[in-house]
Amino acid sequence: MIAYQKVSGSFDLTGKNAIVVGGAGGIGEATAEMYARKGANVAIVDMKDTCGEIAARLAAQFGVKAIGVRCDVTSQESVDGMLAAVVEAFGGVDILAAMPGFVDLYRATETEISCIEKHININAIGVFRVCKAVANQMIVQGRGGKIVCVTSQADFIAINKHVAYTMSKAALVGMIKVCALEWAEYGINVNGVAPTVVNTYMGEKAWQGKVKTDMIEKIPAHRFAETDEIAAAVLFLSCPESNMITGEDLVVDGGFTIY
Repeated sequence: MIAYQKVSGSFDLTGKNAIVVGGAGGIGEATAEMYARKGANVAIVDMKDTCGEIAARLAAQFGVKAIGVRCDVTSQESVDGMLAAVVEAFGGVDILAAMPGFVDLYRATETEISCIEKHININAIGVFRVCKAVANQMIVQGRGGKIVCVTSQADFIAINKHVAYTMSKAALVGMIKVCALEWAEYGINVNGVAPTVVNTYMGEKAWQGKVKTDMIEKIPAHRFAETDEIAAAVLFLSCPESNMITGEDLVVDGGFTIY
């Protein structure tokens, strides 16, 4: 079961060990910094070569343990090696923030099957590969844990040229619900955070020029999200304060989907 813990409102993660997949930039880096600020040891996991550099900065700034590990979520061997490195460094895992991402935009009639397969391999299967490995580690540890995946508003609404991305993110939401159901008996919460467009490299790639201004006009907040705003939602779902929430996809979209 997912145990009750008196809610303090402190969102304290002191002594917790967190993995942030996609932690070398964007929402992932903002999340890793927020975890470290709240006292968690953090593993920066990414394909980028800057993982170690970011980990060193967080360790120096917040006085926590931090390591950088390169990992390809499409490779089981790579994921297994990453998890082994984290367990060796920290002694266990309490939190997983899984947010590897890929986007390439075409109209549905022009989308190659290989493009759809790449989206699903990274955004859905790759995320599940990491979640499964970490969940099994949490089950062995016997103290529960938190798993948070970054999804998208595109997982439940139609957005032009997003067919491959939407397919992958919708699959991810289905995965979150089933895993939340199956892993609750082990004290593991599994949730998603669904952002609107975020001011990141991927956001800039997908939304430029008139398409960008038109999209902003449709968002009641009249702007795109910043990375720390999404990280704050991930933090909430990673803390004891959210123990009664599991299997959800928390929408952080400035009101875009309210009408």
